[in-house]
Amino acid sequence: MYAVIRRYEGVTDPAEAGRLVDEGFLPILRRVPGFVAYYWVDAGDGVMVSTSVFEDRAGADESVVKAADFVRENLASLLPRPPQVTAGEVVAAG
Repeated sequence: MYAVIRRYEGVTDPAEAGRLVDEGFLPILRRVPGFVAYYWVDAGDGVMVSTSVFEDRAGADESVVKAADFVRENLASLLPRPPQVTAGEVVAAG
């Protein structure tokens, strides 16, 4: 499995960002081959973190492209800073 973690800082409206992700982005992500799970977390203080899990690296890589497109087209005003992106193979899970 592969995971992609994105950390967004300076989020201007976490509730609206969460709604848009839930209603708009999650359906897109579920169609990516190898999709396993997705979590969008409000960490407080204008920080939101997403975690995507896929069966393989190809799905994880595709999710990075889809996320960038979705943010640019739908969330740019709410997520004013580029995310810190961390991706890699899952080596332990529970």
